[in-house]
Amino acid sequence: MTFARKIWKLLVGVKDALALIFLLLFFALLYAALTARPSAGKIENGALLLELDGNIVEEKSNIDSLKLLMSTEAPAGEYQARDIERALALAATDSRIKVVVLDLSRFLGGGMVHIEEIGKSLDAVRKAGKPVLAFANAYADDGVQLAAHASEVWVDPMGGAFVAGPGGNHLYFKGLIDRFKVNAHVYRAGTYKSFVEPYIRSDMSPAAREAYQDIYGALWSGYKADIARARPQARLDQMTGDPIAWAKASGGDFAQGAKASGLVDRIGDRTEFENRVAEIAGKDENGDLPYKATRLQPWLAANPEKGEGAKIGVVTIAGEIVDGDAGPGQAGGDRIADLLDDNIDEGFKALVVRVDSPGGSAMAAERIRRAIERYKARKIPIVVSMGNMAASGGYWVATPGQQIFAQPETITGSIGVFAVVTSFEKTLADYGVTSDGVTTTPLSGQPDVFAGFTPEVEGMLQASIESTYRKFVGLSAAARKTTPEKLDAIAQGRVWPGEEARRIGLVDKIGNLDAALAEAARLGGVGNGKFQAVYLKGEEDSITRFVNGLTSKPQQARLGGMGAYDFASLVSLRRDQQADRAMQQLTAMLSTRGAQAYCLECPVVTGSAQPRGAKAISLLETFSRLAGRD
Repeated sequence: MTFARKIWKLLVGVKDALALIFLLLFFALLYAALTARPSAGKIENGALLLELDGNIVEEKSNIDSLKLLMSTEAPAGEYQARDIERALALAATDSRIKVVVLDLSRFLGGGMVHIEEIGKSLDAVRKAGKPVLAFANAYADDGVQLAAHASEVWVDPMGGAFVAGPGGNHLYFKGLIDRFKVNAHVYRAGTYKSFVEPYIRSDMSPAAREAYQDIYGALWSGYKADIARARPQARLDQMTGDPIAWAKASGGDFAQGAKASGLVDRIGDRTEFENRVAEIAGKDENGDLPYKATRLQPWLAANPEKGEGAKIGVVTIAGEIVDGDAGPGQAGGDRIADLLDDNIDEGFKALVVRVDSPGGSAMAAERIRRAIERYKARKIPIVVSMGNMAASGGYWVATPGQQIFAQPETITGSIGVFAVVTSFEKTLADYGVTSDGVTTTPLSGQPDVFAGFTPEVEGMLQASIESTYRKFVGLSAAARKTTPEKLDAIAQGRVWPGEEARRIGLVDKIGNLDAALAEAARLGGVGNGKFQAVYLKGEEDSITRFVNGLTSKPQQARLGGMGAYDFASLVSLRRDQQADRAMQQLTAMLSTRGAQAYCLECPVVTGSAQPRGAKAISLLETFSRLAGRD
């Protein structure tokens, strides 16, 4: 009876916990429904306040309500780059905005293409005669680049500005795999397809090192050039050339060191900074801030986009490309194909495909490509605009483009395919577990993750990957009007920066999204008439609207993780990021996945998704699923 009572108490406890979870979810949904649309609110004659507490992204992610309830931390904020650019463009010409304030205390970064474009918008605000003031407790690389476009850069006396530059080490798991005698079956096509190297090597291959040096060199050159244009007085070399000498020169006071290097202008705490803003924007005695300010979401809501002229459709392919309905923030192949098909009769003069993706599932990429081709079949011009990256599967979906635009810091190419499947026959043998049975064909019971793969299965898997690679090369060659042999010479999984990609013919022109839209309007016969960009998107779910709506609330009331306040906290933040990346790499090896066209070299914005499992729809994924059958 005692045991039965304990079981009963356990069941009652589980029931109560589940009831509490669903009750919380109900009230969250109710509150989200009541606050579904942001209110424009009152626009103050003062500052436009941009509190970038999270990442700058191409497309905001939907928020998983269950994970939100179970998590001890709220998700990091996400801010669409085009929203920030539009807000700044409006601020430059609106007499109510006297100053733009960048609060970067909890800024987690963004891709270089986005940072540069927002930097240009900040420059336009300054050109209109309005100051831009930036504040952070501590600036890291992306924060330094963004703040460089401000007229006054402030830092807390206990903080500083630190530039590490792109690059770093990757974890290689071969020693661990060998120690536990796990058999990592790797199949790939492409000399430079380095995604699988951590599972088969203990160090970086010469081919991968060459690709990394090329990409990171281009990114570093672009970064330094942007800093030099925006802030000529900055002396990055003092910090990055000899960090120890730089630290000693300031006596370990990194705030003073950042000021001496020209990266910041003034040292002061938040109160002193806010008093400075109040001198320009005007004091506010009743608000949550000492100065008059309007935040991003109310500002955008008070200035809705006014669509005029011919319609140019824009489909966004952002994040990892996966099978199914995932996204936004991930590019679910079915979701994006359905978006395209549902809007094909909207009377678009042209379609712009905006890509900011490191790739992913080859099957999902092909699903998206075919949907784009259906527009082409209706004589609707297709123009591709590449953001921070359009590599591997991200290049696959770009192949229908009649014109492909990239920016100098865009990472593209990586035309290659791979797959990784693990088996454990050697591990089990160490513990005395063996297998035996009767087969009728070489494929009976295969693939067997406990007894190992037969040579026939190994050969079929490699043949499948090579076939997918040939399709990828063939599509790319046809799109670029060259032969598969010539395209193969610049493919092989190698990544290229935007300018190099233009030189070798993978892209047509260097230009941003606006340039791509203008080209699409020209190809669509708009001429000198007006045109508008119509972004294809589904309905945002209520939980996501609720959490995103909190960005319009005072800082103390918002969700979000802690920011970096000094050098030690920056180190801790980098530690957490590295731990997350290592776990994601291990998960990628062990998850159920099919043929992948994914770029390992592409820099990952903090908080963005890494490869995860997807539903089995290819030969390889079917094999992977069969391995787990009864």
